[in-house]
Amino acid sequence: MAPLVLVHGGLWDSQTAGRYWHDTGVSAALAGHGLRVSAPERPDRAPSWVTEGVHLLAALPAEPVTLIAASHGCSAAVRAALIDPGRVRGLLLAWPATAGDPDVDASTHARLDSLGARTAEVSQLLDGQTLRGVTHAELTALRMPVGVLPALPENRQHQRRTVDALLARLPHARELPGCPEPVRSDFAEHLPRFVGTIISFVDDLVGPG
Repeated sequence: MAPLVLVHGGLWDSQTAGRYWHDTGVSAALAGHGLRVSAPERPDRAPSWVTEGVHLLAALPAEPVTLIAASHGCSAAVRAALIDPGRVRGLLLAWPATAGDPDVDASTHARLDSLGARTAEVSQLLDGQTLRGVTHAELTALRMPVGVLPALPENRQHQRRTVDALLARLPHARELPGCPEPVRSDFAEHLPRFVGTIISFVDDLVGPG
């Protein structure tokens, strides 16, 4: 079975793999089911999603992996899969961050400005169609199986329309049962179901036998 690599959310903020996956019990629960799990840290302030993708690829084991990505980590995971698709057996895009919402983009732009991001960096990080940093043509080029998991309830950062657009454009995508994000206070009660969803997705990649 391919190793699982957990890609945490966040964009130029305080989110870490520890806060997203370890403190919430996700990584331990998956390991408890006998899965090989790693959760590399994303760069603190990457100037582009290409930088993120290259960084993630360097942290992967030699064999093909299943990427479990959260929020803005979905852009990093998709970029890695586009750069080197042979390294990625499957993608699970959980709570994908919404691109193209004027209010969300404006507030994120202002926050990045306040943190010293250059104009070119802000454009690199916020531009995109369905996902930040990814074009529709690039989405349709992804040939590996993809699971898309919505935020329940949806919110401004993780809107339902993003899930629908991904399902429409990814050639081999299916929707998975949604839940709140791990950083939300009510996630704990959803942890067993979320872990079960990941295990089912991985089992489907392996196939019968």
